[in-house]
Amino acid sequence: MVKLGGRLLEGLLGLDAGHRGPRTGCGNRHQAQFISYRAKTIDTVVGPVQLNRAWYHCAACGHGLAPRDAELGTERSSLSPGLRKMIARAAAAVPFARAAGLLSELAGIELTVKRTERSAEATGTAATAAIAARADAITSRRVLPLPPPDPVPDMLYIAVDGTGVPVVAREAEGRKGKAEDGRARTREVKLACLFTQTTLTDDGYPVRDTASSTYLETFQPAGRFGQLVNAEARRRGAEHIRQLVFLGDGAAWIWHLADQLFPAATQIVDLYHAREHLHELANLAARLLAGHRDDWLAARLDELDSGNIEAILHAGRDLNFRGSLSRERNKALAYFASNAHRMRYQHFRDLGMFVGSGVVEAGCKSIIGQRLKLSGMRWTIHGATSIATLRCQDASGNWDEIWQRPRNQTQLTDHARQAS
Repeated sequence: MVKLGGRLLEGLLGLDAGHRGPRTGCGNRHQAQFISYRAKTIDTVVGPVQLNRAWYHCAACGHGLAPRDAELGTERSSLSPGLRKMIARAAAAVPFARAAGLLSELAGIELTVKRTERSAEATGTAATAAIAARADAITSRRVLPLPPPDPVPDMLYIAVDGTGVPVVAREAEGRKGKAEDGRARTREVKLACLFTQTTLTDDGYPVRDTASSTYLETFQPAGRFGQLVNAEARRRGAEHIRQLVFLGDGAAWIWHLADQLFPAATQIVDLYHAREHLHELANLAARLLAGHRDDWLAARLDELDSGNIEAILHAGRDLNFRGSLSRERNKALAYFASNAHRMRYQHFRDLGMFVGSGVVEAGCKSIIGQRLKLSGMRWTIHGATSIATLRCQDASGNWDEIWQRPRNQTQLTDHARQAS
């Protein structure tokens, strides 16, 4: 049945060989001249098909082109758009070898692991470039996003985190790491989750709006990440929503971005990160507190929940440490002192806000970790970015947007040079 479908598709596509007269535009404002018909085999979801396409050559540019290839989306590929979509879906979900196996088992499509990898990464690269171009257009005001439809959400949250991805040696060369030899084995990918909130439960807890979460990632520096986040916030209607809320842990780069790009946003340090810091301080003071460590910690956690950071600082300074332990204590307290205005948890709860960044931490595990951090994996930044982009698009419910964009990955002139 699949072979029959392939023959039917081959006959249908062969009805138009792409002959556009003796001359056609080359893409550089020149005229390319018809040379001959050339055969090309294209792998599709119903098997390979062979097409004879009209081939043109531009003497001015010195390159050749087949108009039919561009029309079918196979200008620089021997895989049909439909098959590339299947490959991307499988390779975004599971390792490349398993993805190739699934395509063989479920669809009868035989592809090498390397070809599966290259196709999926090319699709992810094209999607990454399109997202970056859209972000640049929005931040430069060349594109103005439409306001969100009524009813406009009450709050827009921007939750940010980062996680390490294992990379090949050349990607970590010259970088300091936590290993015993001081060398890095990973590179940080920054992840943002934007979502809206409109309602509360009967008990007063905030509820994330259904299907409102969108994700974006990059290995690029914090400044570029901020541009992408800023553009996505604008695309989501940040300029029309009453309240922006920025969630993160205590990393300085996160709050620098928030101050710079979203000065009017309410900033909240993830409550659970803050609790972890209190546990670490209690463990540091375990010998000083003797049998009262648990009671001391419980009192500090109550103060944290109420947003009474001054009480935590006072209790911490009363711990009579000496030497290096004193420095460790001061470092721990500095975390609370510098983030005190981001830890008014009872006040934030009274306003009906989320006080945890669990949604983006879960994203680090599900979007990044479950595909890019499996045992034995070592990525290039290019490869990791492409697959992470596909997974972010899928988690955002924007998978189909990838296929609504032109699949050409470079300008026609570059394509043509490769084809000549």
